[in-house]
Amino acid sequence: MENLDETDRRILRHMQSDASLSQRELADRVGLSQNACWRRLARLRETGMLDRQTLRLDPKAVGFSLTVIVMVRTRHHSTDWLKTFRSHVTAIPNVVDFYRIAGDYDYLLKIVAEDMNDYDRIYRRLIDKVELDSVNSFITMEAIAENRDLPL
Repeated sequence: MENLDETDRRILRHMQSDASLSQRELADRVGLSQNACWRRLARLRETGMLDRQTLRLDPKAVGFSLTVIVMVRTRHHSTDWLKTFRSHVTAIPNVVDFYRIAGDYDYLLKIVAEDMNDYDRIYRRLIDKVELDSVNSFITMEAIAENRDLPL
């Protein structure tokens, strides 16, 4: 972040809030010419600060009415086991977030499902091929703050 000036921060704030802005709209909002804005965007992409442009979908609107936070504990910590586990979990498309964490648990997964029956299918797939010590599922009731923008 030390290489970012205030104009870069404004560009990133606008882009993360609405990546569909045209280059002209973005340039107007940050007070630059289109060419200057384009050059800054190119530099932000080159440095990896601007990773990709995506569209956020409303999970409920596309049929995923259930969100489950899953905490996983394992007895295995070898490189081979971890590689197998990562591959296994990332092959499950319903796992939308996947973290290795510190503390009482080893991994945190965020899973979206159509309903409880769909989650049960996903759960069975999760535990099918990899030995796990414990799997605790927490059914969310309400998303209070989700997919928030980074505080630039």
